[in-house]
Amino acid sequence: MSMAAFRHDRRARHATPSTPACGPNSPLSVVALREPDQQMLSDWDALVDRDSGSDVPQLCAWARIRRNAGYAAMYVLVRQHGELVAGAQILHRRLPLLGAIGYVPYGPVIAPGVAGREAICGELARALQRLSRTRLAVMFVQPPEGADDVTRKLLERGFRISDAGIAPAGSIRVDLGRSVEELRSGLSRRLRTWTRRWGQRGVTVRLGGAADVPLLADLIGRSAGYHGYDPLSADYIATLYAELADTGRVALFVGEVHDEPVSAELYTACGGMVRPRLTGLDRSGDAAKLSVTGAVTWEAMRWAKERGYRWFDFGGLRDDTLRRLLDGAADGDGDGDETWPSDDRFKLSFGGTAFRYPAAVELISSPLLRKVYDFARRSNRGRRLIAGLGRKLRGGMRRTRGR
Repeated sequence: MSMAAFRHDRRARHATPSTPACGPNSPLSVVALREPDQQMLSDWDALVDRDSGSDVPQLCAWARIRRNAGYAAMYVLVRQHGELVAGAQILHRRLPLLGAIGYVPYGPVIAPGVAGREAICGELARALQRLSRTRLAVMFVQPPEGADDVTRKLLERGFRISDAGIAPAGSIRVDLGRSVEELRSGLSRRLRTWTRRWGQRGVTVRLGGAADVPLLADLIGRSAGYHGYDPLSADYIATLYAELADTGRVALFVGEVHDEPVSAELYTACGGMVRPRLTGLDRSGDAAKLSVTGAVTWEAMRWAKERGYRWFDFGGLRDDTLRRLLDGAADGDGDGDETWPSDDRFKLSFGGTAFRYPAAVELISSPLLRKVYDFARRSNRGRRLIAGLGRKLRGGMRRTRGR
């Protein structure tokens, strides 16, 4: 087996070998690991942070967060002339009736501007195919923005287009390279008015900390009850905050009305991008009427700009909203079309540009399981179950009643 093969690495435990891929003179080497050493993990996080299209679910801290939900991590790492240039963090667990399920959210990651990208994509696709065939019943992959070539290589390796929803198909983001006044001018007319009125109405926003995590958990519980979801546990939220706070990748904002906290939102930062991750709102008072969530988001945008982040991403749009925006069938004015879902209308009210991620793909190794899965997709109940699987994989909340 050549050094370019998917080889055993003596510096890490539980490496998985693969079949030879490139010739003996190839500059690439590929390895699959369950327990990389600390230096490898540090190098991996640095690579993820260089890719503006990836996100915190590819960071090692996310693997530790998801461990509390029963997930473990595997890594595919690609080196070129000894330097780490690409890879993927695969989160996996066993589920009843299905077996071992793995997913790669916002990955694989490839170093920006690296030479030989096509060959690297091919090696990543080969490695993920082999892991799926030998270790997993199902693998889902949502490549990051700009990685359409990764999707193509995975399709060539037997993957197929997936609609399981392990990550949003696209989103909308604001360019923070503009001045604050330019950002303000991009807001909807209603929000621009509110930026001059929040102070007069007693609305303030502060940057929170670890002491506010129980408040966030309580407000998330209130929102979940209102919308009919099972809330995330307080322990999970505390772990998420602690793991990401250690590396400065999280910020918590608290919105108050006359010094009473009524709204909280947790944002994560990776690769020059800030995204909302968790939000909670107490609707029993005036918070909704005073657009406190809008105040929180506006302050978070300004905070991100002040700290040099390039983009503010709103964490996904519904498929129909995304399609209408990208097809030019509608503009993105959050003050306008009442047919927009309310959560999307809120995101659109901050301006920004819609974009689509490369197509997500899946590989179901078992022919029998693939037949059952495909049969389930034909019914509404089956599609709901598959959507629930997607939420479970990415750590979302589960709906308990309709609205």
